[in-house]
Amino acid sequence: AFPVAPRGGSYTIIMAAAAAAAAAEGAEESRMEAEQQHRDPRELPPAAAVSNGGGAAERGQELVELKVIWNKNKFDVRCCLDCTGAELKQRIHSLTGLPPAMQKVMFKGLLPEEKTLREIKVTNGAKIMVVGSTINDVLAVNSPKDQAQQEVKAEENKKEPLCRQKQHRKVLDKGKPDDVMPSVKGVQERLPTVPLSGMYNKSGGKVRLTFKLEQDQLWIGTKERTEKLPMGSIKNVVSEPIEGHEDYHMMAFQLGPTEASYYWVYWVPTQYVDAIKDTVLGKWQYF
Repeated sequence: AFPVAPRGGSYTIIMAAAAAAAAAEGAEESRMEAEQQHRDPRELPPAAAVSNGGGAAERGQELVELKVIWNKNKFDVRCCLDCTGAELKQRIHSLTGLPPAMQKVMFKGLLPEEKTLREIKVTNGAKIMVVGSTINDVLAVNSPKDQAQQEVKAEENKKEPLCRQKQHRKVLDKGKPDDVMPSVKGVQERLPTVPLSGMYNKSGGKVRLTFKLEQDQLWIGTKERTEKLPMGSIKNVVSEPIEGHEDYHMMAFQLGPTEASYYWVYWVPTQYVDAIKDTVLGKWQYF
């Protein structure tokens, strides 16, 4: 059965009302679409502080263009100068898949998480070096390192303080070098931009440490030669304050599986000890 149309003018009135309602609905949709397109950017939800887009620029924030380099991969990143190192790590996580705790981010030393890029004087076009491994790589490598560290600590507990042992006393008894770098007790500082110099090695000769962050290498230099070590090849770093001169440390870099492979450096300023360990081993080694 078919519906029967109303008689007379009623049909025309109903059809006109339906057409008017449809037109009103279409107009409302067009109005809402136009408002969405022309909405004031200040009313939009805030964009992330670090992005490849221009959200921060629309809000008048100062941006810098960065080149993030990781495993021979390069990423162009536009970043707000007022974002922190921790926020930059989150952005790097989205680019590389590296969790922030496993990232070693470097700009003139290890990037501090709590400071803004403006505070550490990041400039336009700056290169940000990222060193880190995936979780699977860490699980494969971290266990032997953890075991080595535990064995070293256990061995140290059995022995007298390192600075009293005969092999170290013959170097320490020479006294503090005249040209050793100044120490600041009770303070932790980032690595300086110049090599750490004026120290002794186990032979009593002068030695300097240069941290080549771009190549992820530690250069150990003496008068005779410079040894360039990939930081990933250094299995452990140990240190101990020098008795009677606690503002300086003796420090060793483990280059092989046994204690005989330790490369000893004496009179390391105490304010750089933690920065050296963080730079060589990476902060994630301590979690």
